[in-house]
Amino acid sequence: MSNSVLCAVDVSNGDDDINTIQTAARMARLEGAQLDVIAVVPDFGISQVGTFFNKDHHDMMVADAKEHLNALVTKALNDAENKKVRHVIATGRAYEEVLKLADTTGADLIVVGAHTSDLADYLLGPNAARVVRHAKCSVYVVR
Repeated sequence: MSNSVLCAVDVSNGDDDINTIQTAARMARLEGAQLDVIAVVPDFGISQVGTFFNKDHHDMMVADAKEHLNALVTKALNDAENKKVRHVIATGRAYEEVLKLADTTGADLIVVGAHTSDLADYLLGPNAARVVRHAKCSVYVVR
């Protein structure tokens, strides 16, 4: 029996991750596991780029990401199922934050979507490819 299933989504992709969330939810139900869904916002504050944004820009990005993530999970599942899902908004590099949360929660499975067909990434997005390469648990890629 799995402890938790972690689903990584990009809220800037619109509805592209609905199938990814539905697949992760199905796998979590089969295993009786907790479903966690993570979205990662970039950290502009630590680079020179950060000087171009006002100091509350990050907080606005996080609030916007929370709103989009809640709407996306509700659309993918339903309101009742969404209430059982742990929503996580992290800041940093997407693949690093996904791997960090997987370690912290003891995830048995990470579910990611593959959204790009760039041959340089071998038909996986750069973040999905890094998660697959470096995860300590199983990773399921949804095409």
